[in-house]
Amino acid sequence: MNGAVRCLLLQDFLPCGSMESKKKIIVAIDGHSSCGKSTLAKALAKALHYAYGDSGAMYRAVTLYFLDQAVDYNVPEAVEAALEQIEIHFERVEGQNHTFLNGEDVERSIREMRVSELVSPVSAIPAVRKAMVRQQQAMGKRRGIVMDGRDIGTVVFPDAELKIFLTADVDVRTSRRHLELAAKGIDAEWDDIMQNIQERDFIASNRADSPLRTADDSVTIDNTLLSEEEQLQQALSLAQQRMAMVV
Repeated sequence: MNGAVRCLLLQDFLPCGSMESKKKIIVAIDGHSSCGKSTLAKALAKALHYAYGDSGAMYRAVTLYFLDQAVDYNVPEAVEAALEQIEIHFERVEGQNHTFLNGEDVERSIREMRVSELVSPVSAIPAVRKAMVRQQQAMGKRRGIVMDGRDIGTVVFPDAELKIFLTADVDVRTSRRHLELAAKGIDAEWDDIMQNIQERDFIASNRADSPLRTADDSVTIDNTLLSEEEQLQQALSLAQQRMAMVV
């Protein structure tokens, strides 16, 4: 695997040919933990017939591998060796985006609390971030992609035509996360979920390598009181405005 994590976007996620290539843009969606970045990104990609890149799932997949293989993420040599053994790709399963780690569907496993509790320190490791960023940037070369994360508009795609910073009140984010986990059959305590969200926000905003911050040219959407459809309409309007400006 050429000594690096390999992440594939399968044909199912390539944008259809209904829009002229010169009109295709890159949409970068950043924001706080559990504020619905992936939900918005998936819906927007579908509406635009764009590819969708789930950067958060990539870091979760790496974290899951570290956990299952007992990789000490505090040992640089162990991290580098582990990264060489990891292959990540996305597939559609029953119409939904699923993450595959070394050929195994891990979409459910990467959402478990044990992964959530460790994903922030793992994703803060420079070697891990560099490996992921390389793959994310490779996805963007064809343009026509929507990607969400915490450093997409500032590090991965600093020249993206549209950058959105998504946020919401922590109580609302906790409630949404609790419902999401319950729907997956995962039992988690409310207080544990809120603490995890706050810790992830803190780590993401204070890490030395590519911290979470609002890009100077981003548009902030606070979806505390918005429905999924309302936030999608706001984002879609912004995307259409940017697409109209592409020469």
